[in-house]
Amino acid sequence: MADLAYSEGDWASADGLTLRYRDYPGAGSRPPILCIPGLTRNARDFEPLAQAFAGEWRVICPDLRGRGQSDYAKDPASYTPASYVADIAALLDQAGIDRVVAIGTSLGGIIAMLLAVQAPERIAAAVLNDIGPAIEPAGIARIREYVGQGRSFPTWMHAARALRDQAGAAHSDFAIADWLRLAKRWMVVGGGGRIVFDYDMKIAEPFQQADTTEPADMWPAFLALAGRPVLAIRGELSDILSASTLSRMKREMPGMETLVVPRTGHAPTLEEPSAQAVIARLLAQVA
Repeated sequence: MADLAYSEGDWASADGLTLRYRDYPGAGSRPPILCIPGLTRNARDFEPLAQAFAGEWRVICPDLRGRGQSDYAKDPASYTPASYVADIAALLDQAGIDRVVAIGTSLGGIIAMLLAVQAPERIAAAVLNDIGPAIEPAGIARIREYVGQGRSFPTWMHAARALRDQAGAAHSDFAIADWLRLAKRWMVVGGGGRIVFDYDMKIAEPFQQADTTEPADMWPAFLALAGRPVLAIRGELSDILSASTLSRMKREMPGMETLVVPRTGHAPTLEEPSAQAVIARLLAQVA
């Protein structure tokens, strides 16, 4: 499939960073789709969604601070959800965007929920990809084992095999070609010619220091999404979003649609036909 055309834009954070985003054009006056990536991901992570929906929908894919083409933070202590929410709000302000369909993977879903608390009028609909108001400690512990390690690889194939070793349990059906595709989304050629992860290793510092013994109560933030189309997607094998949390989310928000992607852990890539079909159903409800 040919790559879709997109433009690149930038915006300024309150603390003086230049942040970047991809902007895939769309038709009509509907609110754009805003794709918010996970902790170590970047705008390229949403290429499958752009392939599926851009043209009919405008699709905006930002690089959070410290990721992709966005500036690295001057102070690593600013790598927090509060800063990311402020950055996304600044993007919408500077781009003149009133409302969005927020699609957030993992950390991106947390940002979407917190944005709904801060500015509920800006959320036309939301997709939470393998994230909810309660996060399983086992998943946090697993992520802490690899985030910020700064590994590098001599070739793309070495990088793909390393990804398979790290995350193979979450995508056991993937072939090496799938891992190679993901490696090229999540990594870049570094200054020394080796393949490196495309994020500031210092994003790990606040994450490693966060107190998970008394996590913040995110249920009010989740419920701030009520009254609009909401979809929650869970990987069947996820160690971040449990089946019991997803069930409670459905009880608390009866109108919410859910999808469990079989044989998949954290997180579904949103390339899955079932995921794209249910996202299309949600988009059909957006005026």
